[in-house]
Amino acid sequence: MTLALALMSLVAACATPQPAATALTDTERRAIADTIEQRLVAAYDLSKPDVVDRLMSVYPSGNNQVISAAGGRVTASRDTLEAGVRSFWETTGKFMKNPRWEWGPMHVEVLSRDAAVLTTTYVVPHLTPENEPHIIGGAWTSLWKHVDGKWVIVREHLSDMPRAAAERIEATMHR
Repeated sequence: MTLALALMSLVAACATPQPAATALTDTERRAIADTIEQRLVAAYDLSKPDVVDRLMSVYPSGNNQVISAAGGRVTASRDTLEAGVRSFWETTGKFMKNPRWEWGPMHVEVLSRDAAVLTTTYVVPHLTPENEPHIIGGAWTSLWKHVDGKWVIVREHLSDMPRAAAERIEATMHR
């Protein structure tokens, strides 16, 4: 009977949930969230040179896969994503006058030491080449992974702002 009690005690002790050694503290979670937010804001500062390189700096380098859903399409490679970003900048972005990337609240959920999800909104008010007020914007959810010592986006989904909402904002903009 004593052996049976000892075995049951051992099984009960092993089955008792133990705190995870890798659990994150609130301070660690906030530090990760702050790092991700700062990387995104710095990359999307349209007042600095080399816009495409900076926009692409939040994605993994090399041949790493990046899944991006935007404008009703899905791309599955960094090269394809970069080609789309470059095409947008060369045909549209560089012609915007005084563009400012403005972020809405950033909601970051840190999933682990190596993974986090960010959801936010953004608008880019600017003037067209004809000096007409114009705005683009939308909502963005991105999955970030800690790769080679830095946080990068490995999956994302962008939803464009409806044109009617953009037109209401444009009506309040000054030339």
